[in-house]
Amino acid sequence: MVLGEIADALAAGDTVKIASFGTFMVRQKGLRRGRNPKTGEEVPILPRRVLSFRASHILKSHINQNSE
Repeated sequence: MVLGEIADALAAGDTVKIASFGTFMVRQKGLRRGRNPKTGEEVPILPRRVLSFRASHILKSHINQNSE
């Protein structure tokens, strides 16, 4: 149920912050040119929305603390 609420908020364009964990946000990417790696042909990459996550400093330090 919680994940459903988070997904609905992100689909609506809202930012979701979870304390001590991080922030989820939706960004708009514009039209750009890409290249087919097999043929080298240029193809347009259409505008789209992408999900972005930024980890909190608490999560980052916890991950780095356990890697030693």
